[in-house]
Amino acid sequence: MRAVVVDETGDPSVLKVREANDPKVGPGQARVQVAAAGVNFADVVMRRGFIPSPLPMIPGVEGAGVIESIGEGVTSLSVGDRVAWAPVMGGDGTVGSYAELKCVDEGSLIPVPDSVSLETAAAVMLQGLTAHYLVHDKKKIEPGTTVLIHAAAGGMGLLLCGWMKRLGARVIGTTSTEKKAAFAREAGADEIILYNEEDFVERALELTEAHGIDYVVDGVGKTTFARNLECMASQGHICLYGMASGPPDPISPLLLLPKAVCISGGMMTNFLRSRDEVLRKGAEVFAGVEAGWLAPPQITTLPLEDAARAHEMLEDRSSVGKLVLTIEG
Repeated sequence: MRAVVVDETGDPSVLKVREANDPKVGPGQARVQVAAAGVNFADVVMRRGFIPSPLPMIPGVEGAGVIESIGEGVTSLSVGDRVAWAPVMGGDGTVGSYAELKCVDEGSLIPVPDSVSLETAAAVMLQGLTAHYLVHDKKKIEPGTTVLIHAAAGGMGLLLCGWMKRLGARVIGTTSTEKKAAFAREAGADEIILYNEEDFVERALELTEAHGIDYVVDGVGKTTFARNLECMASQGHICLYGMASGPPDPISPLLLLPKAVCISGGMMTNFLRSRDEVLRKGAEVFAGVEAGWLAPPQITTLPLEDAARAHEMLEDRSSVGKLVLTIEG
């Protein structure tokens, strides 16, 4: 099979497409003919070596395709089923999605409705499940809740804008350009802060008439995290779920006292603790896509051979929405 293989960690140039051994399906697994693989910062982190991974490595933690064969003990899936996957329930068995074939544990596979394309499924699975817990499990969102979403024009940000708006929140997003701002507004953002042109803290306080932000959803990290505290409302909540700009600097807990601010960390696997929960939340994500209110992020597709270019676009923030690698078998 063709696959993207990393022999040594480094910049995007280490992503090489070559022939690799076909994976052998094991007990409790299904072997999938991969149609599309989502490109995520988790892939970048592993490629850089920030998360130690055995080498050589095939990156990619998310994808979608059609089951080609099933292993012993698989009871809920059949050959020919359309499925998507993401790293759920604490497992890392989904790594290796940048390839024509992928063996995935039954517990990580989620059925894809016929009305949802496999490219769309690969684009929304990981980020849809992440958005689900950020919207429903971290803080109660109700009409009037003021939410600040950093990187609002990314694949994650667009999904969050739409979901928060559906629940009645006032959504403020940060983006780097007016072009990206237009996508965030279309997804549901009420106000946009262009962080390259204006101070996001000052503008957030101005937009809220000094009340501050009730809930900050931060997947950026180092360049935003500490300053979030400056624009929080009383009893506000900051959830850090990603580190696109790098790990945040440490802060003193004493900084949380004046406004009784809560800070929490987000990791999707903590909110997918059983097979039933995985299937329910996955179905809810796809139901939102089918109904049209959870609009898929803008999807930019590139062939498997352009994996290095996809990583470059993700790292320099030139992409809008979601990057997906398409694989032709």
